[in-house]
Amino acid sequence: MTLLWMALSALGSMSVTGPLGVAVAVWLLAGRTWRLSLSWCLLFGIGLLLVVVTKVAWYGWGIGIPEWKFAGLSGHAMRACAVYPVVFYLLFLKAPSLTRHVALAAGILLAALVSLSRVPVLAHSLSEVVLGGAVGLAVAAAFIMTARSEQPAGFTRALAALCVPLVLVMPFTKPMPAERWVRDVAMYLSGSDPVERAWKLGPEGKRYKAHRES
Repeated sequence: MTLLWMALSALGSMSVTGPLGVAVAVWLLAGRTWRLSLSWCLLFGIGLLLVVVTKVAWYGWGIGIPEWKFAGLSGHAMRACAVYPVVFYLLFLKAPSLTRHVALAAGILLAALVSLSRVPVLAHSLSEVVLGGAVGLAVAAAFIMTARSEQPAGFTRALAALCVPLVLVMPFTKPMPAERWVRDVAMYLSGSDPVERAWKLGPEGKRYKAHRES
């Protein structure tokens, strides 16, 4: 079961969701829906920014909600909940109504599983996952509501030629040290060592080893 959670968790890493997010933007640009592509980039960018800001606030100054074990939005949860529903929505955009709804539900379910996997691999608390996922779903919902009026292109061979290579190389890419980058930024801005999460420390003050965070 642990291997399953780790595999699901890997689907939310920056090395996977990052290229998928780029593929969505390329997809929309190729379909000449320029404004929709810009909307996606802005929405996804805002979600990423919120993750960084909340984490820097904790690592740099200890700003969070200790009672909730909250020290910043889960980046895995935010990205998964933003990207996978949108990808499934666009893949089945021209399909019958029932198929579209089932595909969107499947994307949301996958995103939820990826998000929840961060708890058993000891990377995040439940509050960090839930709030991160909520931000990601808000990004996806805002984009999908905007897309309904823009009528983006459906899945075509040309779009597959542009996007599929990105997906194929994802399993062979090295994980991005996103969490380390955030910690470094927090240390630079605050001028002090990063604030650790007390609920992830052992009896001697040592951090428990966890799956890659972000």
